[in-house]
Amino acid sequence: MKLGLRIEVATLRGTRKAVPRITAALKEAQASATFLFSLGPDHTGRALASLPRVPRLRCYGIAALLSGTLLPGANIGRRGAEAMRSVPAEGHEAGILAHDRVRWLKCVAGAGEAWTAAEMRRARERYEEIFGTPALTHGAPGWRMNRYAFRYTQRLGFQHCSDTRGTGPFIPVVRGEIVACPQLPTTLPTLDELLAGGNTPDEAVRRLLDASRDPAPTGHVYALRAEVEGTVFAPALRALLAGWRALGYEVVSLRDYAAGLSLSRLPRRIIAEEFFPATRGIVAMEGKDFLA
Repeated sequence: MKLGLRIEVATLRGTRKAVPRITAALKEAQASATFLFSLGPDHTGRALASLPRVPRLRCYGIAALLSGTLLPGANIGRRGAEAMRSVPAEGHEAGILAHDRVRWLKCVAGAGEAWTAAEMRRARERYEEIFGTPALTHGAPGWRMNRYAFRYTQRLGFQHCSDTRGTGPFIPVVRGEIVACPQLPTTLPTLDELLAGGNTPDEAVRRLLDASRDPAPTGHVYALRAEVEGTVFAPALRALLAGWRALGYEVVSLRDYAAGLSLSRLPRRIIAEEFFPATRGIVAMEGKDFLA
């Protein structure tokens, strides 16, 4: 049974400090993952409300919390390129989170096709400048998308994406339009969501492992944030990796998770939207079967 890891890397500090710690933990656990990078300016300070409810100063650092406000937004793709390139060198998958994560979070819901296409193309071009190869996967910040963004996951040639939450892999249908790029939705709650609900780190780990015990035939996808599980809550990540291995899971990148699927047999599901209190925003969700 496979469990895919989806890792959001939102800040320069997360890219340079947390990513190496996470790759070390994955190597120790004989696991792999997909790292989704923010490739342009770090404007974290402009959207503090979008951050998880964790000890933010300890997880994100003062520079990130002030980036884009009292401090200029650091160029993550320029200053963090070496750390980014270390990810595929270690056998993991690298993909796109956004060019400017905060701009995406604030604007995508009401954006039109021109804005959406320009943002996604800009991120793809920056990715190719850094890695020298085309990006094959995309995972929207906070699972926030619009109809055009789904359309461009296909047009830009992504092989698989993780822009949604749901129960298992599917082919998305947006307002009657079938998008020929499979979605690998996040199927488990996140650590920071469980912590925000009043659980201790140990309790959150136990709840996540309990939720993993009886998986669907396609396994699970778990989403983590580099700035959370790669810093203060690194012990929780190591406990999760050990627990999943004890349950018989192979923890893999989304690329390897998708490789075990029969994509032609995936269900076609309507994209729905739902307000998630934990993320304080509208999230793209796997909905009902198309034409059910």
